[in-house]
Formats: sequence, structure tokens, C-alpha cells
Amino acid sequence: MSDAAHEHGPECDCSSCGDPRSMDFLDKYLTVWIFGAMAVGVGLGFVAPSVTEPIRDFHLVEIGLIAMMYPPLAKADYSQLRAVFSNYRVLSLSLVQNWLIGPTLMFGLAVVFFSGLVPGLPARPEYFLGLVFIGMARCIAMVLVWNELAEGSTEYVTGLVAFNSLFQILTYGVYVWFFGLFLPPLLGMDTLVAGIETFDVSPMQVFEAIVVFLGIPFVGGFLTRYVGTRTKGEEWYENEFVPRIDPLTLIALLGTVIVMFATQGESIVAAPADVLLIAVPLTIYFVVMFLVSFGMGRGIGADYSTTTAIGFTAASNNFELAIAVAVAVFGVGSGVAFATVVGPLIEVPVLLALVNVALYFQRRYDWGESTIESPEGSTPDPATDD
Repeated sequence: MSDAAHEHGPECDCSSCGDPRSMDFLDKYLTVWIFGAMAVGVGLGFVAPSVTEPIRDFHLVEIGLIAMMYPPLAKADYSQLRAVFSNYRVLSLSLVQNWLIGPTLMFGLAVVFFSGLVPGLPARPEYFLGLVFIGMARCIAMVLVWNELAEGSTEYVTGLVAFNSLFQILTYGVYVWFFGLFLPPLLGMDTLVAGIETFDVSPMQVFEAIVVFLGIPFVGGFLTRYVGTRTKGEEWYENEFVPRIDPLTLIALLGTVIVMFATQGESIVAAPADVLLIAVPLTIYFVVMFLVSFGMGRGIGADYSTTTAIGFTAASNNFELAIAVAVAVFGVGSGVAFATVVGPLIEVPVLLALVNVALYFQRRYDWGESTIESPEGSTPDPATDD
């Protein structure tokens, strides 16, 4: 059996296997590297706060996000996207998870922790709004990395991200207004919106964020696959080129974590209690959304790779958009902006832990025959029985 014909996976011994877990050194100790990168970033930002200026001036966070998304998008088989978009069960499920369950859950958590209704938890309107800004922004970036590490379907996650991106352009401003301005007074929580009359969130702001964080790596990945497969062939592309670019995802992820944490090193050290306070509802949100969405995906008969794509798409958020809008509306020094910045600092370790949870579910359950058709050419699920 040739390399091109066999099924790649975590147990594959093929020297040219494109499975990301074949990167033994980086992947085996990934949790250690992530926490090390977080510590380096916080320390760098605290000891040398001036480092934030070149990070922002040279757009190092943006470059890192684009670089780590490029390999998954270069690996996607774009000829299968039509099959993904024709699967109305998966798209409908993703729509409910991302635009009904997710925003409602985040709003509920923001109310519990920052409305002042719960004894012992004083009202913090700025953090309430920060969580609203986060909860309404559906992920278009790092979900590709988490899905890749958890061996989810690249085709499905690409399709779902594109689907959510289009929906987000039209709805983000409306959702922020509804959950942030309209609903609190209706529920008797007028103090949360005191002095705020409107949010100026235009579709163009959302569109620009999507173009940068999804459009650039998407076009790059598509063109790479198109040119590579037509000049060198499918077998060369899958067995030679893909393994070469695979390490870029994790290397770029570690670099992005360092610069992202460095920009907030001073703030984290100065207000660790506030960071922990914001971290609690965000952690609850990530875990609940992942488990609920994963269960819903399995409930409709999706296989492991599709279920994983569904779960991580729903559990992740577009922090880049939330931060950009919060800064534009309230200013970089506002509590709202601070809350949105804490978001990715919590997402990285929590979603990394959920990658391991997903891989445990892959081994633990017998996935059997799926009633949801996977795109042709995507990696079959290894059916396992424990």
C-alpha cells in the first residue's frame, strides 16, 4: 500500500505522514510550551512594557494569527466545500449553537458575575459589556488550530468558519446592541447601561476584521493547494509539502501567545484578581459550549472529525474582533477593552485542555457508522473500542 493510499492517523508510522501529532518533540510537550510561552510573554511585558509598542506597530499578533492558520487552510480540500455547505443538518446545528446558544449563555454568565444581582459579586458594567462583546463574536481564527490539533475535519471547520463569517458581518452589531443595550433595562438592570446610548459597530468594522484574520490565510491556503497539486501532483503535495508546513502552526501559535501576553503583562500583574474574576465565566463558557456542542454533533450522528469541528467552532470566539470594536468604542484603557483582552489569555490554555478532552472522546467512544456523510477525501475516523 502506498503512502498516498493508506489512512493517516495518530497510530500511523509513515515517515511522511501529515498528521500534526507526528511532530513528536513539539506536540508531546505542547502543554508545557504553551504555559512557558504565557510565562515568557507576561514576564516580558512586565519587565519591559515598552515592548508593546513594536508589537503593535509591526502587527506581530496579527501576523502570528495568519501564520498559524495558513497550514490548516493549505491542507483543506476545497473541492469538498460544496458537499459541506449542502449538509443542512450540520449548518443548522452550527447556526443554533453559534447564534442562539452561545450568545445567550455568555449573556447569562455576564449577568451572574457582573450585574450585581448575586450577593458578593458587585456590579461591574464594563466587564459585563466586555463579555457581551466577546460572546457575540464567533470564532474565525484559532478554531482552525484547535480543530487541527484534535484531528477534526479541516473541510467542515473551514466551511463552518466561512459560514459564520458571512453571518457575523450582518449580525454582530445587532447582537451587541440587543444583549448589551436593549435586554438589560428590559430585565431591570438599568445600571449596566447607564450613560451609554448606542454602540457604533458598523458592518465594515466586522468585514475588515474578517478579511484580515480569515481572508488572507484562506486565499494563501487555496492558492498554495491549487498551484501545488497542479504543478507537482496530489501525492507530492500531501506527502512532501504538507508535512513541511505542518510545524508552522504550532510554532506560530507559541510565538503569538508570547506577543499577545506581552502586550498585557503589566495589566495582568497589576490586576490579577480582576483577571481571575473574568476568567471564571469565560472558562465556564468554553467548557459548556464545547461539551454541549460536541454532544449535539454526536447526537445527530456525525462522525468524530465532523463532531470535533462542530464543537470547537461553537466553543471558540473571535477575540480579535471583540478587542478591535471595544477599543474603537470605549478606548484602549477602558474596562471593556481590558475584559476583551483577557479573553484570549484564558482561551489558549482552556481550549488546549479541550483538545485533549476531544482526543479522549475519540478513543473512549465507538463512533461506528456515521449518518452524516463526510466530504470525500477527508481523513476517515479511526473507530476505536475500549
